[in-house]
Amino acid sequence: MDGSPVNKGQYFLSLSLGVAMTTTNFPLAPAILERIVLNALDEDLGAAGDITSSTTVSKDVSATAELVARKSGVIAGLDAANHAFSLVDASLNIENRAADGDQLLAGDAVLRVSGNARAILAAERTALNFLGHLSGIATETRIMVNAVAHTKARICCTRKTTPGLRALEKYAVRCGGGFNHRFGLSDGVLIKDNHIIAAEGIAIALRNAKATAGHMVKIEAEVDRIDQIEEALDGGADVIMLDNMNPNAMAEAVALIDGRAVVEASGSITIDTVGVVAESGVDVISVGWITHSAPCLDVGLDFRE
Repeated sequence: MDGSPVNKGQYFLSLSLGVAMTTTNFPLAPAILERIVLNALDEDLGAAGDITSSTTVSKDVSATAELVARKSGVIAGLDAANHAFSLVDASLNIENRAADGDQLLAGDAVLRVSGNARAILAAERTALNFLGHLSGIATETRIMVNAVAHTKARICCTRKTTPGLRALEKYAVRCGGGFNHRFGLSDGVLIKDNHIIAAEGIAIALRNAKATAGHMVKIEAEVDRIDQIEEALDGGADVIMLDNMNPNAMAEAVALIDGRAVVEASGSITIDTVGVVAESGVDVISVGWITHSAPCLDVGLDFRE
């Protein structure tokens, strides 16, 4: 330290919620990715495999296909698509024509694969499902990120993810320029309204958490009223979540907290409201729908002559 005053909010932002989990310094673990893709292939192929392709296409036929974006958007999930093809047939030749995080236009090629036609057809839907779903998340995240680019606020996802796909969906958020909130319940203490009720108060909940949590664990407290903020600060909350407050109340809360904790906004925030929320001065905006309700980006597979 250089002796200058430490802004606690900015300090913990660099350590916890705002950690720079980007596609380059926080990639998907291959072992996790392979397990997820194998499960998806097993679900689609079943015990008998692709009976349509095996009964209509000769086993020695070769083909070349391109995965093409039908609409403009941000691509995510290329590693998952690669795994889908290579796990079906390791001899397939796969060439990425884009990189995760790229902004593509309708008609742009995403990936080119050549080799056994049956293998390409068997992996097609699994590859497209991952690309479409994850690219949809990345695209909606990028829209939200662009909407708050004039502020310091960071867009974060939540734990509202598809069971079994959390690692991929949070990766897609990073591809869109967003940041990740905690991956699971063991990542940090987040004291929400039901915890407060069960513990009989914010102060008691914070005191219990501070007494038992390890020194590396950050503690966040949710408030939905201005008069709860001082109690959360006095209890030592590292992060304060403003739940379903209007932008004016958020601005008042930010001024009251005054850098003593990271300030997170949450609750029914849409593309139409995120800019105003960001302008209130909050550090983090958590949005559940970018993982659980983002529309799929249309990506198709076309065989080439």
